[in-house]
Amino acid sequence: MTHFARLTPDAAPPEHDAPAADRLVSGDPQFTTWNLEDRDGLFCGIWQSTPGAWRVAYDEWEYCHILSGHSVLRDDATGTAQTLRAGDSIVIRPGFTGIWEVIETTRKDYVIKV
Repeated sequence: MTHFARLTPDAAPPEHDAPAADRLVSGDPQFTTWNLEDRDGLFCGIWQSTPGAWRVAYDEWEYCHILSGHSVLRDDATGTAQTLRAGDSIVIRPGFTGIWEVIETTRKDYVIKV
């Protein structure tokens, strides 16, 4: 059994998706996800989205590192906005609600713990 996984898009087949219609705020964002790990409530991989905005609601922890692009994450509770660009890392806590807006196609690696 291998005890590590390399975080590269060619390590897993891409999955394609989009925000649910009731969460869409603007644009036509399209997601591509390369899920590299899915076990014991831990998920990790690489995610990419084209421009657009949608509502988010987190029930889980997520750590992500922005690899490329430009996004803005708006917090419903505080009204603040966090600009995310290549090199930025954030932790999103359970209970967070807001709007994720992709200004320029954004790619991130992520680790989610439910």
